[in-house]
Amino acid sequence: MAKRIFIGLELPEGSRTLLTGLDPHIPGVRWTPAAQMHLTISFLGAVEPEREEILRTVLAGIRVAPFFLPLSGVGMFGGKGPTILCAGVGNGHPHLFALHKRIQDAVFQAGFEPDLKPFHPHVTLGRIKDVPRHALRPFLQKYDQAEFDLWRVSGFVLFSSVLSREGAIHYVEGRFEF
Repeated sequence: MAKRIFIGLELPEGSRTLLTGLDPHIPGVRWTPAAQMHLTISFLGAVEPEREEILRTVLAGIRVAPFFLPLSGVGMFGGKGPTILCAGVGNGHPHLFALHKRIQDAVFQAGFEPDLKPFHPHVTLGRIKDVPRHALRPFLQKYDQAEFDLWRVSGFVLFSSVLSREGAIHYVEGRFEF
């Protein structure tokens, strides 16, 4: 049976706890539970078990040097009516973009279509529904330039995602250390 698959970075527990504590408790903003916070590198969608095994084999060959990644600032996106509140990871982090390229190459090598959308790395903090921009402004101004954490990235994760009424629930399918 096919699973919704994506590749991403798993945040350390301390980082997830810190980000969870930022919840401004604004009606209409559904905060991401700490256990679900991550940084998506490549979303593949529905993947059959045989193709997942091929993907795992190719991903296991990715080797890059471990690097440090900051968690800094907050923002939102999603068009005229923003739908996502997020934390950033600094500006144009070269090691993260190199890892993204390696993963996209591996995805292509495994026979999948690579995600060709521009890569805008972020950690989703919450989902916004029918909240006016002015209600979010104090939160955004408070944390716009905040330096939250710095974490050592020494691998990436193959996740599956199951949609539910409460939002997507992510499961670790495999960890790949550098």
